[in-house]
Amino acid sequence: MNARDAVERLYGRQVTGVRHWGGSIFLVSSGNETVVAKQGVGPGATTAEAAGLRWLGESGDVSVPRVHAHDDEWLIMQYVPPTSPTAEAAETFGRNLARLHLRGAEGFGSPPPGGPVDAWMGVAPMRNETCPDWPSFYAQHRILPYLRECADQKLFSADEVEVFEKLCGRLKEVAEPEPPARLHGDAWSGNVHWARDGVWLIDPAAHGGHREGDLAMLQLFGTSQLSHILGGYAEGAQDEGAPLAAGWQDRVPVHQLFPLLMHAAVFGGGYARQALMAARAAPR
Repeated sequence: MNARDAVERLYGRQVTGVRHWGGSIFLVSSGNETVVAKQGVGPGATTAEAAGLRWLGESGDVSVPRVHAHDDEWLIMQYVPPTSPTAEAAETFGRNLARLHLRGAEGFGSPPPGGPVDAWMGVAPMRNETCPDWPSFYAQHRILPYLRECADQKLFSADEVEVFEKLCGRLKEVAEPEPPARLHGDAWSGNVHWARDGVWLIDPAAHGGHREGDLAMLQLFGTSQLSHILGGYAEGAQDEGAPLAAGWQDRVPVHQLFPLLMHAAVFGGGYARQALMAARAAPR
């Protein structure tokens, strides 16, 4: 089934035009309305993304696209026209993101309600399985699976693998204890969508995790207006009575390990070197 057929069958609208929008994403016109039709990258991908969008959007803290319909292959969503970033929008987004995180989650690693345990982050599989604490979840389901894939590809030597394994063994000493936060999970710059009415979040890999994880992702690939986002976040967290713990910036490399290892496992090369540098930069 193609994008045209998906929109007509799932959304029940007659399609008047289809435009490719990159990867497996299409802009589909139906009269005066334009929707996004996104083809899933693998089993459970559309269900996971739909559940994540609904979970992140239910409080209204941060804008996310409305889910119109989905099946096992296609996700039909609201289209939000893009615009240029502004400092004002960035600061407001930061404050709103702080509130969203504090909405909480069932547990560390928990999927959104209705979301599958076996989900996706981009084109990589990602397991959302509830664990008793964040260090256990992060080691078992975010670091070690991708470390093994990288080791199988000979991206790391035995000594380098040991660097990651030793860090996993002391995550409880490194991490700042917090209750599980409601995370977007893949908040890199490409998923921070600047629109006329403010910042929207798209393409989630939503789960219950540590709120420093989303902040680390924002810093990984050069998000626009980053200082204003982080400043707004700090203000919002303070206003909610839950300021970030001292030294959170020192822990950024720890939270960037997962996306770096995932990228290394999928794309190899420089991401493996970045992941090793991040592991070695973890607080002692």
